Amino acid sequence: MHTLIDWLLVTVNGWGYAGIFILMALESTVLPVPSELVLIPAGYLAYQGQMNLMLIILASTFGSLAGAFINYGFALWVGRPFLERYGRYFFVRPALLNKTDVFFARHGAISTFTGRLIPGIRHLISLPAGLCRMPVATFAGYTSLGAGIWSVVLTLLGYVIGDNAALLQANLPLVTVAVLIFVVLTLAVYVRWQRRAADMPR
Repeated sequence: MHTLIDWLLVTVNGWGYAGIFILMALESTVLPVPSELVLIPAGYLAYQGQMNLMLIILASTFGSLAGAFINYGFALWVGRPFLERYGRYFFVRPALLNKTDVFFARHGAISTFTGRLIPGIRHLISLPAGLCRMPVATFAGYTSLGAGIWSVVLTLLGYVIGDNAALLQANLPLVTVAVLIFVVLTLAVYVRWQRRAADMPR
């Protein structure tokens, strides 16, 4: 474990902020680059005074946004035309695409935001956003917000825990659970707000 941590620290420190940007961009596509292995060591380096905490978070957030736009653009310019033309062969008929468009028109913002906070989903949520032609400004704003929160959580985890590897191993699952609870609460508030808005007289 200590050997792996030492290697990650040397790698992240050697690549600097540009490396964090690139690795987080890859993490936002479909490539398996766990953000925990990038940002927690970076946070520890900030704890040691070798990197700047704010610059780590900015590099990570903008890297995540860049990678998300790769998925978004692919889904928009390749995936959407492909499904419109050949989707019936994959059980994706025009009616299903239209229903997905309607859903994302109403709930795309909250889906994009919360999706960025869920491991396993965070790097895929950009695909339906692109397929449903989510407005670029809306996509960029909510992707940046979700990616920024994720970056802050992991970077601060590395910063606060410092060089205590055992404490890090014990707390990482708790952090994941805490983030998932935050997502659930956010969705609950959103659903409640939607229902109240629907019940209001027009």
